[in-house]
Amino acid sequence: MGKRFAVLIFCLFPVMVMAQGGVANIPDTIRISDDTLVAQRDLIDIARSIFKIKPRKISAREQKKVYFSILPISTSDGRSGGKALFTSTTAAFYLGDQGTTNLSSLTFTPYFNLRGRYGLPIRSNIWLNNNQWNIVGDTRVLVYPQYTWGLGGNQPEADRFLVDYKYVRFYQTVLKKIKPYFYAGIGYNLDYYMDIEDDAGKTLHDFTGYNYGTGTGQDVLASGATFNLLYDTRKNSINPLPGAYANVIYRINSRVLGSHNNWQSLYIDLRKYVSLTNVGPKNVLAFWAYYWTSLTPGTPYLSLPSLGWEPYQRSGRGFVQNRYRGQRLAYFETEYRRDITRNGLLGFVLFANVNSVTEANKHDFVYWHPAGGTGLRFKFNKKSGTNVSLDYGVSKNFSSLNLNLGETF
Repeated sequence: MGKRFAVLIFCLFPVMVMAQGGVANIPDTIRISDDTLVAQRDLIDIARSIFKIKPRKISAREQKKVYFSILPISTSDGRSGGKALFTSTTAAFYLGDQGTTNLSSLTFTPYFNLRGRYGLPIRSNIWLNNNQWNIVGDTRVLVYPQYTWGLGGNQPEADRFLVDYKYVRFYQTVLKKIKPYFYAGIGYNLDYYMDIEDDAGKTLHDFTGYNYGTGTGQDVLASGATFNLLYDTRKNSINPLPGAYANVIYRINSRVLGSHNNWQSLYIDLRKYVSLTNVGPKNVLAFWAYYWTSLTPGTPYLSLPSLGWEPYQRSGRGFVQNRYRGQRLAYFETEYRRDITRNGLLGFVLFANVNSVTEANKHDFVYWHPAGGTGLRFKFNKKSGTNVSLDYGVSKNFSSLNLNLGETF
């Protein structure tokens, strides 16, 4: 355990070195050398050239713009292994001076799985003028039958249990700038799990041996306040350029706020982006690590730390979502991002990740689960930096194909 922990700390070191300085606005050109510039190209440019559509002329006085990226598609569902229909729409816009205000985003991803899973998630990341305030929202309405493998990191692949439930999430956080790149704020988190059903006459409690939120047919409400710290030097969260990100969320659920149980949790998220060249196409190393823990007894089973259920629900490429669950979860991922074409239209990534959860009734990380893969990037909207991401990930006994708008992290 000591050696594994030392290796994990070594891997996290690049993430914990936080760089200062912001990132300039997304340019229309890419500097290939000291005296050579190449115009960026995206899929919108390609469509315009094919259909001979002339772009509207933009006045020099126009400052506030909205950049839409829409991806309607039928694809394999990397989370469940079945087929899925979804439409991902991202609106990116500035709510202040583009030189001093980060790009805000609003993402709506209605989703339908041909196995009876569907949802309406809406995410927002709003930056007010001069980055004085950051408002983050996450609202979801889901019907979400999903397999669970119980607690711990050594559950057999075939030993799984289908949990069918309806889910409503409402998270809102408001953060105030304390000093450049550093924010503090409060929020409210609500998770409402309804009509939790058993599988073939077996109860979730019987399968997991866990006492909180595992009753058949019951509704489980988790309602709590959050205290948040944020450090963010990224100019654009849709396609982060060199910079750093750190987020700490301390959540206190209380019966006073309507929660069925009193319980607390802590989530720590660290990311670092390192450019390997000063000029030329994108050539970036990205690091991501998070630690998620339940601090007290009483956490509902479906609110326990679980792979792929962190706030942005992007972790665990190469694994089925929810594969590992425990009182604590540690995760690390690194990705190499490189443009193939000089104009930024086409790129590729190579990634690897590893995760571990604590064993039931223990505090040790015993089993570590690696995955890796590769992917293609197609520049959808050069103004917002939005990419279409197509990733193939592989782990032991599982592989997944994931399609998204924007980078994984």
